[in-house]
Amino acid sequence: MVFLETATAVQMKDVTKRFGEVVANNKVNLELKRGEILSLLGENGSGKTTLMNMLAGIYYPDEGQIVVNGKDVAIRSPKDAYDLGIGMIHQHFKLVDVFTAAENIVLGLEEKGKLDRKAIAVKVKEISDKYGFDIDPNQKVYDMTVSQKQTVEIVKVLYRGADILILDEPTAVLTPQETDKLFAVMRNMKADGKALVIITHKLHEVMDVSDRVAVLRKGEYIGDVATTDTDPQKLTDMMVGHAVTLNIDRPKADKLTERIEVEHLTVKDKDGINRLTDVSFTAMGGEILGIAGISGSGQKQLLEAIAGLQIAEEGSHILYKDPEGKEHELLGKNPLDIAKMGVALSFVPEDRLGMGLVGDMDLTDNMLLRSYLTGRGAFADRKAPKKLANNVVDELEVVTPSIATQVRKLSGGNVQKVLVGREIAMNPTVLMSAYAVRGLDINTSYTIYNLMTEQKMKGVAVIYVGEDLDVLLELCDRILVLCGGQVSGIVDGRNTSKEQIGLMMTQLQDKEAKA
Repeated sequence: MVFLETATAVQMKDVTKRFGEVVANNKVNLELKRGEILSLLGENGSGKTTLMNMLAGIYYPDEGQIVVNGKDVAIRSPKDAYDLGIGMIHQHFKLVDVFTAAENIVLGLEEKGKLDRKAIAVKVKEISDKYGFDIDPNQKVYDMTVSQKQTVEIVKVLYRGADILILDEPTAVLTPQETDKLFAVMRNMKADGKALVIITHKLHEVMDVSDRVAVLRKGEYIGDVATTDTDPQKLTDMMVGHAVTLNIDRPKADKLTERIEVEHLTVKDKDGINRLTDVSFTAMGGEILGIAGISGSGQKQLLEAIAGLQIAEEGSHILYKDPEGKEHELLGKNPLDIAKMGVALSFVPEDRLGMGLVGDMDLTDNMLLRSYLTGRGAFADRKAPKKLANNVVDELEVVTPSIATQVRKLSGGNVQKVLVGREIAMNPTVLMSAYAVRGLDINTSYTIYNLMTEQKMKGVAVIYVGEDLDVLLELCDRILVLCGGQVSGIVDGRNTSKEQIGLMMTQLQDKEAKA
């Protein structure tokens, strides 16, 4: 019996891309076959997204060649990529909020005559029925969930005839149920002969959905392996280059102390819409309290209200209980007021460069932002921040030419290391983090998890907003679930399931179910 080899969709041969003196990809050879899902793995800065951006026409290689369907091609723009049947679904969606799904799907296409909405809707329905999408062509983007917006992005590239799809971190903000739906769609596309690449840091998803895994390390191609012939530990060792422990310890602290008590917290946005409604909970010193919820469920407003960056409605209270047992009302006070009260509160915000760090400053000056008020006279003490910058670089393995480098010139993962390292170094009694490991590779992520646990065991109250439910269930002692700005429930991290939390994220539970 003769078996026909699966046809090759894409070959990248000795592809090299430089940005100044930095070599993002060095002589990379990669093959993608039709009817397969290929996972692309690598640490931060390994060149995964850069490599795929060359396939999508966003960057052009400095050296090497790209072969699509057996022909040498030059992909100089996203239009060239579309013409070759290549479409990329980026992590940050590129949709117009006030347009409908159908209008976004055809946006930029050269259509003759008047826009035929009926014909568009018919074609969108054909695509949806074929692959299992659930989409309303007439729904406005601003009324959509994150999952629905992602569906529009995928249908948009399919509408343009793409049969080679690249998905960059597609499950970053999806619930487990939404992730399962996406994977079902991806398998349907694979069965139809399409070639798919998924860039993700979530190894359990790699094992679940992919047929083959390709690994990059420091811009170079390390190799590929069939998913059935590997496991998360082997893949991590390939990415990092040495053995890595993939265990999250969750020891119990000897003593729990009430540190933050939130009562009836309600926060409105500038349009008067409730982002948080009647939220109440207690964060204990000696535990990690996880916050779970679909993106936009009020996580940002919750942490910012505690940090003094959001104005809350009348009747809300946020009480801080200091080590001596005295209570301090935090509402109505800005971050400087809170610091002057002697409250040791550290905050790693979601917006790294907009709120956490100053991009045009170097590492030392960004450390100085937390201590300049302790200087004497007209001069700030620069010795301590410089020492701290060097410590953070060494301990978290920040990749930077020097501590004099502007933070904006670092990769996203290294920016996050600088921010997390600085906040933990402040010796807080309350440590809050929003998506502390977003965009970080597996090795660095586990370093951050261990740092959080170390803080917990020192008696710090750690509030951890995360999007990976597997991690929340391994790391956190309790998990508060938000749904539409309200508390859907608080569960024990040791005795609950990912599916239960996923349901709580999408529908409010009985208040009596709280632990």
